[in-house]
Amino acid sequence: MLFVVLCTDKPNSLDMRLKVRPDHVAFLNSLNGAMKAAGPFLDEAGNPCGSLVIIEAENHKEAEAIAAKDPYAIAGLFSSVEIKPWKWTMKNPETV
Repeated sequence: MLFVVLCTDKPNSLDMRLKVRPDHVAFLNSLNGAMKAAGPFLDEAGNPCGSLVIIEAENHKEAEAIAAKDPYAIAGLFSSVEIKPWKWTMKNPETV
């Protein structure tokens, strides 16, 4: 089952995001096939201000556990995290 992890950064946290980014990227890469897509949200100036990560997990509890291990989450970067089940219907490379 796929889940979208929607994260919003705390205000004025760009420095923290940039500092932790290498660990965050390494974590996402360590998920191998479970990480389907990821990228930052951008503010009006083009700076990252949140994250969108699409992961495959057995259930919501497992998706929460994966999201909690993200170095950004551990560092306290996010003001909010929302996890929603998601169905990939358009341009899903696994169904083409």
